Amino acid sequence: MSSYRLPPTTAVILALAMSCSAMSGTAFGRSAYDGDWSVLIASNSGACGSSYRYGVRILDGRVIYDGSMITMHGQVTPKGAVRVMLQSGNQWANGSGRLINNRGGGVWKGQGTDGTCSGTWSAERR
Repeated sequence: MSSYRLPPTTAVILALAMSCSAMSGTAFGRSAYDGDWSVLIASNSGACGSSYRYGVRILDGRVIYDGSMITMHGQVTPKGAVRVMLQSGNQWANGSGRLINNRGGGVWKGQGTDGTCSGTWSAERR
């Protein structure tokens, strides 16, 4: 039984084509955290209400909120590190943390109508 070997140039071209398609799939594909999430934001200190729950979507590593009361921008890295900014009028908050599998959490700090405040956040995949 004989084995067939590709000519060296054909093998190199095939390897490059496969690596390019793998890179484009990773760069533009879904992330491990894509989907719908429920986020609970709790205030621990300051004058920013007690807690709020938001439904958010992660799409290609971007945090998306479709509500009209706040503006939310955020990113989730492939390793689950989260950075999010929320704003409503002159009130704002910046949060950071980590997602692992179907859960996550972190901290935030910001400015409310009556001064600065801070707290924690937790998230779970829906």
